[in-house]
Amino acid sequence: MTTRIGGRVVTPALPVVSAQPPTELELSFQQKLEDYCKENVPLESTDGIQRRERALNRMGQLAREWIRHVCVKKGFPPDVVNIAGGQLFTSGSYRLGVHEPGADIDTILVAPNMCTREDFFGEVLENDKRDPESLAERIRQHPDVTNFVPVEGAAVPILTFDWEGVNIDLLFARLNSTSIPASLDIDNDTILDGVDGATEKSLNGPRVTNLIAKLVGGTKERYQTFLTVVRCVRKWCKSRGLYSNKMGYWGGVNINIATALCVQLYPLDCPASLLRKFFLVFKTWRWPTPVMLTRPHDAGYGLTVWNAQHSHRQVAPIITPAYPAMNSTLATSRQTLQIMHEEFCRGHAIIDKLWKKHQEEPDAELDWGELFMPSDFFILYPNYLSLCIVGPTQTDAQAWSGFVESRLRKLVSDMLGRSLPLSKIQLWPKKIEACVADKGALLTRAQRENCSTFFVGFQIDALRMRGKQLNVELQLSNFREWELSKFMPFVSGMDLVAKSFTVKELPKLCFETFMNMDKNEAMQRRKALRKADPRRQEKKRVRKLQELKARMAEIKKRKEKGEEDNVTETETAQEEENNQGDEVENKVMIERKRKREPEEALTIKGEVDQAEIKTDDPDDDSPPPGENSEEANLLENIYDTIAQEKKTREEAEADRQKLLAGELLDEGDLDDDDDEVDNMYTGDARETYMFRHQKKLNRQQMTSMRALPLGKEEVEILRQVGVAIVSDDEQKVVGGNMVQPWRKPRQEISMPVKINFTTKWDIVELDSNGHIIDKGDDDFKPSRNWTGRMAGFEFKLGERGLGYYRTGKKVIVPSNTAY
Repeated sequence: MTTRIGGRVVTPALPVVSAQPPTELELSFQQKLEDYCKENVPLESTDGIQRRERALNRMGQLAREWIRHVCVKKGFPPDVVNIAGGQLFTSGSYRLGVHEPGADIDTILVAPNMCTREDFFGEVLENDKRDPESLAERIRQHPDVTNFVPVEGAAVPILTFDWEGVNIDLLFARLNSTSIPASLDIDNDTILDGVDGATEKSLNGPRVTNLIAKLVGGTKERYQTFLTVVRCVRKWCKSRGLYSNKMGYWGGVNINIATALCVQLYPLDCPASLLRKFFLVFKTWRWPTPVMLTRPHDAGYGLTVWNAQHSHRQVAPIITPAYPAMNSTLATSRQTLQIMHEEFCRGHAIIDKLWKKHQEEPDAELDWGELFMPSDFFILYPNYLSLCIVGPTQTDAQAWSGFVESRLRKLVSDMLGRSLPLSKIQLWPKKIEACVADKGALLTRAQRENCSTFFVGFQIDALRMRGKQLNVELQLSNFREWELSKFMPFVSGMDLVAKSFTVKELPKLCFETFMNMDKNEAMQRRKALRKADPRRQEKKRVRKLQELKARMAEIKKRKEKGEEDNVTETETAQEEENNQGDEVENKVMIERKRKREPEEALTIKGEVDQAEIKTDDPDDDSPPPGENSEEANLLENIYDTIAQEKKTREEAEADRQKLLAGELLDEGDLDDDDDEVDNMYTGDARETYMFRHQKKLNRQQMTSMRALPLGKEEVEILRQVGVAIVSDDEQKVVGGNMVQPWRKPRQEISMPVKINFTTKWDIVELDSNGHIIDKGDDDFKPSRNWTGRMAGFEFKLGERGLGYYRTGKKVIVPSNTAY
């Protein structure tokens, strides 16, 4: 799997797990996957491919003419103008040959240093219009171009438009050279010498794509296997709501790297087997161990290269293979990793079930559609939050929506997920072009027409919940103030409107658009899923077991104490008093009850024994037998070789669960990773509308940044070189308590500490209904002036004069803090 590209030799980071060729049974399994893909995973038609090539050729010709015009305008001699050149490179799925219908084309224009970014977008003239000779205006005015949107304020400036119906994202890269020949080797690291940050990120797209294609190449069959699995994984991600890099999930480059890693581990597998092992690999991957195709290297051009020692806050890093190596999943959070891990487990369970069925009955039909079934997001959670992004005009709404979308992950994962008592929260990455804001919202007709809506589903953690209300106004206010206020230029009418829903209150449009069913069918499916949920079944079984044991204990207690006869006589006497005319019938019923109780006790005892046997012998947690266990063991051996710390597999699984629960992360402040996000991978141009902003950390933010605990050897090395390392036991002498060498130690004086509060609070007790318990104190406290808030009292002019009156209303404590 070793290859040579850009003048250097590239070696895979992981060894091969299995190099066995596919068996006849696996080939027949692959044939059924091919039959499904022909009908449900279509390829681009021949006309579509030709239209894309035609659009790229015309755009490349237009770009080279613009480069010549810029050189002539700036007064360069004819020989320099003739050799200026300029090349158009592609990246992503189009460069790999995935040929997905309707997919956009990521393109990068590489220009000489005579052309600047101002020439690319055009200078602003006196009439607030752009220079008509700029490349952006030339493309805008072309008759075949529609839906033209320039994004000049992003960290990686971009033009997005449709050329003859083909969506194109155009980036700009300016090399430190006066000539861009047709033979330019973009894979050579020397082209990065002297470039700026935006050019570096733009060039990473084609460089990473070329290196991935080279690493999974080797043979034609292996590359076709790679493409087939990429198409299937892309369809699976889009169906399950996992396709969006800027929302914290996986984008195109992440899928390409993950699939290429599986090809490196199983180089001779057929697509169906490789797809099954794809889910096995990432179901058992030991995050935050990075996913990398080759070890990062430093070419020496002063660019920042990803380093594992400075990535303690990165949840699930996927490292790009080209120089400079960077994490392409910086937006991934603990919440989104939890969602993806559940989907990996679900995908592996489905495809493993299909494989076992095929092993037992090779001629049986396989339901591959279950793997790609649309997500049940809109019936999965009891509570939802809609986020309507509104703008005054269509142009303003497009720019505003792109900016807000790039920041929504901060609202969901950083603010809501970390400050509210939630066990699970999920952002649906697909938007609805409709306004679902409340009718009472003060929105104009233009704002409601230029609106797009995202939905967030969440599950409340009952153990951490305090009170009966969940207040999200503070988080939304902070999000507007800290994040949305950075958008420039802000126009009146741009806003983010939120509204809460229960699952039964969601609009019908959600189910018809994303689940392909009406609301009644969706509710019936939700009822069936809840009924088949193993956790709900287990709770129901435990509850029934407790009830049966209670009844058994009651019967046993009555028999031991001899209270059964007394109870029967008492019941008989009462029944005789109430129904004197039915004495004979009552005696018969009581006699039947006496005979039935022993039989009922035996029946209950049998049910209790059966329930306890089911509890002691769970089948769901047993490891899968046969080949799957061997495959898992081989993968675990690979994980052991790349692990930084030697751990048992039980410890690794425990760490994975702790990571998903957020116990292994030092999340720090909300905005600590802004600088890192600005350096994230930008190969999928449409997915990375990152806007520039200048931010300085205050002292409190700097002191709150903490790293994970260091090992003893690292601590000793740092101490030897003179770095002050403080352990948990020694932290009491840090800061103001530390005695400086030029100061004399002061003698500690023990003084009583008294805390005074400026506001006086009444301590009250609440009953089970949440009302204040009146213990005989006065219901009215006269006061001529308002002296402050008093718990349980209201200041007003009432029947007894001016003062504080006891209200007796509920005291509601909102849950805005996670405990």
